[in-house]
Amino acid sequence: MSSAVPKVSLGNGFDIPALGYGTYLAKEGQGIDLVKKAIDAGYRHIDTAFLYENEVEVGQAIRDKIAEGVVKREELFVTSKLWNTFHRPEHVAAAFQRSFDMLDIGYIDLYLMHSPMGLQFQGYEFGDMQPKDAEGNSLFDEVDYVETWKAMEKLVKSGKVRSIGLSNFNSEQIARILEVATIKPVNNQIEVNPGCNQKRLIEFCRERGITVTAFGPMGRPHRATYGNKSALGDAKVLEIGQKYGKTDGQVILRYLIQLGTIPIPYSTKEERIKQNIDVFDFILTDEEMNYMDTFQSERTLPFPPLKKHKYYPFNAEF
Repeated sequence: MSSAVPKVSLGNGFDIPALGYGTYLAKEGQGIDLVKKAIDAGYRHIDTAFLYENEVEVGQAIRDKIAEGVVKREELFVTSKLWNTFHRPEHVAAAFQRSFDMLDIGYIDLYLMHSPMGLQFQGYEFGDMQPKDAEGNSLFDEVDYVETWKAMEKLVKSGKVRSIGLSNFNSEQIARILEVATIKPVNNQIEVNPGCNQKRLIEFCRERGITVTAFGPMGRPHRATYGNKSALGDAKVLEIGQKYGKTDGQVILRYLIQLGTIPIPYSTKEERIKQNIDVFDFILTDEEMNYMDTFQSERTLPFPPLKKHKYYPFNAEF
């Protein structure tokens, strides 16, 4: 089935599969089994991060499937991310090395700055990721993300990572990076779903040769949605799905693909894992795309504790 998933050029000699398996929420004891199921279902693009605390299991699953002969390393595309507490340039290489060692897959295909907002460094352990003061407020570090980016460029020169990019950056912040970059960001991973379709930011990135990965493609129904209008279960979306022999979730993923994004859905259910990758054999009409646009409302992940950060990304128009 993996052959049915097209690839998207990153513009630097490498390609990224047009749909991936997201591993956020795949905690200890889940990651190995879920990633193995995803690879068996045909996924060749796996997304993880230091924040997710599952890189050891993701790496183990990948190594096991390579050992079984199911897939070759060069057929896989693996993304990880630099967490907010590691933005100081002196911490970037060490933080990357931890992810590199935990994955243990030879190289990382894409390494993203998880957000433009730095937090105070307290150490390299999982328990150090959410620094807070005595009142429970996040401890900000206003280190310029441009300096973080310059340190990330050195990682590419090390040969341990092939491409670097951004996550949760707005258009103004991307423009600042592009002004100084000697290695261009190839990707911006952002929330995209029918309730937060990000059309203007997607177009901004497209015009600059930056691909967009869509996290939270279903609107994150497992969490508070902050007014995001979900397309799941909508009667019209279900009707569109019946027309093509697809589920409402598959219609949503197809919509995001046609918007120009690379969705990374997560599921623990084997049947859903298989369904989510089976979205390249139909095309939504203009009328159907226009209907999917009607869900536009709010993002589901507004980072409430970080709204006072100097580099909070969601105050910009897009």
